[in-house]
Amino acid sequence: MRLKALEGSDLVAPGQKLWKRLLTLGPGLITGAADDDPSGISTYSVAGASTGFSMLWLSLITTPMMAVIQGMCARIGMVTGVGLAANIRKSVPPWAAYAMAGAVVLANTFNVGADFAGMAAAAHMVVPAIPTPAWVLVFGATLLLGLLYLSYRRIASIIKYLTLSLFAYIVTAFIVHPNWGQVLRHLVTPEVHLSRSWITTAMGVLGTTITPYLFFWQSALEVEEEKAEGRTTLAERRGATREEIDGAHFDVNIGMVLSNLVMFFIITTTALTLFSHGKTSIQTAQDAAEALRPLAGNLAYLLFMLGMVGTGLLAIPALAGSSAYIAADTLAFRRAGLDQPPGRAPRFYAVLGAGLVIGAALPFTGLDPIRALYWSAVLNGVVSVPLIFLVIRIANNRELMGRWKNSALANAWSWVTFVLMAAAAIALFAV
Repeated sequence: MRLKALEGSDLVAPGQKLWKRLLTLGPGLITGAADDDPSGISTYSVAGASTGFSMLWLSLITTPMMAVIQGMCARIGMVTGVGLAANIRKSVPPWAAYAMAGAVVLANTFNVGADFAGMAAAAHMVVPAIPTPAWVLVFGATLLLGLLYLSYRRIASIIKYLTLSLFAYIVTAFIVHPNWGQVLRHLVTPEVHLSRSWITTAMGVLGTTITPYLFFWQSALEVEEEKAEGRTTLAERRGATREEIDGAHFDVNIGMVLSNLVMFFIITTTALTLFSHGKTSIQTAQDAAEALRPLAGNLAYLLFMLGMVGTGLLAIPALAGSSAYIAADTLAFRRAGLDQPPGRAPRFYAVLGAGLVIGAALPFTGLDPIRALYWSAVLNGVVSVPLIFLVIRIANNRELMGRWKNSALANAWSWVTFVLMAAAAIALFAV
């Protein structure tokens, strides 16, 4: 859709050209929005409530870090015509590919469970007449049926509209009337505390922001977009035009800016209302909303809760879907993808369905969803380090990427991302 929408773009005014680009936002916007899932919202809420504004500056540096990594994943999918996991499988020994795939799928499944628990708890707080377990079943059944029976184009369209739910957190921040001068000073002034709790929380923030499932989801969606354009064979999908690459980078950049804006506003809101009032022991976004209610009013509380439901509906398909794409590419399924009906890609949909069903079952097992959520974010942060290395390596492979291999600027930012994520992972175990 991108290329067709931009044809003849040199003949239109700059404002019209920008509007056309905005209308064709797709995989990048969806991926960026999916990053702010209920587990991410809870992690950012805990960060703001427990550490104040001290982690606000992370949102400033994670924006270009995310943009460059997700941009590489997008280009890899577009240029090679296959997903990231398929490229990794060709680049490393089988045991390494299986180990990384297994770790990401495991983290995804715990994340799905935590997100179902978070959504259901939020929905119950808004509509107390329906118990939390019933909400888990409602959301689980809705998502499973939607992913099984809707086309990729319809799913992508629905998810794109669900990104509007993220604006609930931006509005909430303005409701609490922060001192923007104070906020901006903390945004541009790095602050680090050498305590285990601060470093673990920071690793959770990085792990839920620069997270492995997004790498796979981004490249898979680029392939799905090409299939939707009628490029059904690998030969047809290989390569990309300048317009396609520029459109993908614009899409990714918008998605990553939106994702990090939400992180910025959630930390700002919880730091200003909770940390500054000594309410530092929250564990979830629900705790944050309850504590926020007497300080900021019912509207802030309601927006916080409804945002949880909307972001869960947006993110769970990305989590379960990325697991299915990882399995399909790593195990070389003959047919796979949301463009295929379940009858033609049974193994792909079996993995997708299993991820949803197991995730929805986790809240009923007695497993503490908060600890699952928190440690899945930490696991994602650790696993992302070797994955970022492999993404950089693939994106610099001239044989695979041709003229679309990494630029010097992309390499600089990607290596900065690798070093910072590696340093955070080492500090987690060293402190």
